[in-house]
Amino acid sequence: MAERHRDLERLLTFVDAVVAIAITLLVLPLAELGSEIGDRTTAELLAEHSDDILGFVLSFVVIAQLWLAQHHIVSGLVRQNAAVIRLLMLWSFTIVVLPFPTSLITTTDHDPVAKTFYIGTMAISSLLLAVIAWVIRRDRSLRDTDEAPDVWQTAGITVAFVVALAISLAIPDTGYWPLLILFAVDPVLRLLRRR
Repeated sequence: MAERHRDLERLLTFVDAVVAIAITLLVLPLAELGSEIGDRTTAELLAEHSDDILGFVLSFVVIAQLWLAQHHIVSGLVRQNAAVIRLLMLWSFTIVVLPFPTSLITTTDHDPVAKTFYIGTMAISSLLLAVIAWVIRRDRSLRDTDEAPDVWQTAGITVAFVVALAISLAIPDTGYWPLLILFAVDPVLRLLRRR
């Protein structure tokens, strides 16, 4: 395994820090809930803020999954080029932005703009990962392995986000449940690869 260039290592460390900060920002509004308890029980407070908690959990899982996908895509990367740098910075931007639409969806009810902003941000993040995988796949000199990143995995996730957004906007009462389509990506890709 070739040693990573120092500049690449610094870039990936920066990207990891951005993800950690974004996840931390997600939990900050929940940390303030304790001061609102007053005469209520903890169960009542949690029930009253169940949408906030669900939004946090959902976005935590999404950011963690996007980071794991990014980590897998760059695992064989030993060199960077201008495209990889720009794309990773753009991807980091989508991760930093995500706490804002998360706060919007927990305070609005079926607002199509909030849904588009929230799911659209995740779709763009996933699309950027697909492009990063494609760039690394095309340029063998960037990686230390013959095994190239799987473009189809991240492209499939992007399509799932877009389908979830379309369903969520077409049938507002579905809320954010269409995001469960993401769980179908791996089985569908496995089925397609067998064929």
